[in-house]
Amino acid sequence: MKIAKKKWIGGNGSEFISKVLDKWTYENQVILDFSRPGKPTDNAYIESFNGSFRDECLNTNWFLSMEDAIEKIEAWRAEYNTFRPHSSLGGLTPQ
Repeated sequence: MKIAKKKWIGGNGSEFISKVLDKWTYENQVILDFSRPGKPTDNAYIESFNGSFRDECLNTNWFLSMEDAIEKIEAWRAEYNTFRPHSSLGGLTPQ
């Protein structure tokens, strides 16, 4: 019996290089597929998102606990996916 594996495609940023991520992907049978070093155009959408996430969330918050991180990241995600205009949508919000 073959088990279908999931694939995660991402950049080579330092936020995605960790033993924890490696362990999680192994345990969940997810294949890590990083873009080629120096080739951010391999996946321009994720590179754009990663930059926004880093600049607007990770670099502007100090996480005091896991719960605090979850709360702040979820608030940023909700704003990003609901209220924030996106250039890929012609300046419209996703909703």
